Amino acid sequence: MKILVPLKRVPDPDTKIRVRSDGTGIETDGVKFAVNPFDSIAIEEALRVKEKLGAGEIVVVTIGGDECAEQLRTGLAMGADRAILVKSTAALDSLAVAKILAAVYRKEQPKLVLMGKQAIDDDSSQTGQMLAALLGIGQVTFVSKLELTDGGANARCSRETDAGIEHVTVSLPAILTADLRLNEPRYVSLPGIMKAKKKPLEELTAESLGVSATGRTRVLKLERPPGRKAGVRVKTVDELIAKLRDEAKVL
Repeated sequence: MKILVPLKRVPDPDTKIRVRSDGTGIETDGVKFAVNPFDSIAIEEALRVKEKLGAGEIVVVTIGGDECAEQLRTGLAMGADRAILVKSTAALDSLAVAKILAAVYRKEQPKLVLMGKQAIDDDSSQTGQMLAALLGIGQVTFVSKLELTDGGANARCSRETDAGIEHVTVSLPAILTADLRLNEPRYVSLPGIMKAKKKPLEELTAESLGVSATGRTRVLKLERPPGRKAGVRVKTVDELIAKLRDEAKVL
């Protein structure tokens, strides 16, 4: 089984984000970048599927500049077999990314696409759904448990919703987006890092894939959220009620 895992280069979750003074973006000086955490979960699940089946191929793909090769190498070090870098310097929105991934899908013909439910930088949570629509194949989003059935012909998924856990079975090929509780990604080992240096990393362009994708949306401005006021201690319930009624105006 061939599994395609799209991943995205994002600021490390533990790094401090500073917004540029003109609001056009974030300051990248001194910022560490990493694989989007939800995409790491997707890679881990792909590895577990391969290990359970005893065979298969995992291909990681990303879109961006030369700097994105580092995150692809991380995916290879975790255990992926091949990597594809679709080189682009354009500002791409979810639909443009989905169009490029659709072209990669048609080129690779995977049985399964596993990807994060959203990226932690823009939080759009749209690319997986758009990719499934463009390809005309099934999808299951926010997957917290995955089991292949019928010899790999179907995927039985548990997905998290506001109403609880929903169980869905979809025939493959399909697009699955990984939720936080699907698994805990493994640490990258030193042998894995050494092996990753020898694994193939193919470079493509959107043009070579026959895609002319441009973003239809753009960010007008970024700004930090307003700071929170310090909390106030109260001594009695009556004082709490008075503050909620007279100051917070919530009663």
